[in-house]
Amino acid sequence: MQVCSFIINSSGHETFGLVCEHGVIDAGKLLEYRDLKHLLESDGLSALQSLSTDVADYAFHEINFLPVIKTPNKILCVGMNYSEKRIEFGETNPAPTLFIRFADSLTAHLQPIQKPVSSEQFDYEGELAVVIGKPAHQVAEQEALDYVAGYSCFMDATVRDMQFTWFTAGKNWPATGGFGPWMTTCDEIPDPQQLELKTFLNGVQVQKDSTQNMVHSVAAIIAYVTHFTPLSPGDVIITGSPGGVGKSRTPQLFMFPGDDVAVEISHIGRLSHIIR
Repeated sequence: MQVCSFIINSSGHETFGLVCEHGVIDAGKLLEYRDLKHLLESDGLSALQSLSTDVADYAFHEINFLPVIKTPNKILCVGMNYSEKRIEFGETNPAPTLFIRFADSLTAHLQPIQKPVSSEQFDYEGELAVVIGKPAHQVAEQEALDYVAGYSCFMDATVRDMQFTWFTAGKNWPATGGFGPWMTTCDEIPDPQQLELKTFLNGVQVQKDSTQNMVHSVAAIIAYVTHFTPLSPGDVIITGSPGGVGKSRTPQLFMFPGDDVAVEISHIGRLSHIIR
């Protein structure tokens, strides 16, 4: 299944539902859950299966997407997690590089990403997002994927001018974290290390890699993170960006208002934004 959060244009009502060929099925009007996070907290994902044969309630032009999970309790991000990226930045520390994002930095598919006026080094980083499906604490790596609800695309836009030894300062400007367009449930992606990830800037491919080249796998990241902090349904882990980011290029390549950036991941979809 592919599950999304969205706003109904005609009413302004926020809801969630299933993606189908011609639009979305409004699960919020049929199931007793406030939003997608509440559904995950209530172990209600299986209830969506019964709606899979319904016809679309809304065509895509009748909705505006929201971030897949609008207000995750925790958003943990992994840096330097692809071999090529580590080489580009001279990273040698074998431990996962972690930082955090705040929920108010998120934006949705087809909504603008906001370049800070003060930044001249606004970089793209396409990534795989993992959505946690049930409470997870001190989880063993071999069991870690059992705690995943699904996977999504993420544009981890980075204000390099503010990214010093503490990554968080360059990662939490408003509307700089694109999240969507939807979540593909884990039953359709049994092995998250077999996905192809591509990033495009103004239609030109600027990143391409396979998740099999992650230094730390999705399962290993979940085990590492839950060793020190509990995760809840709806929490999100951003798993790192491949090489090819703008800062490491010669000449450097950054994003400016009017640019079109997109992240495409096999078996999930394509997340698109205009830079504002």
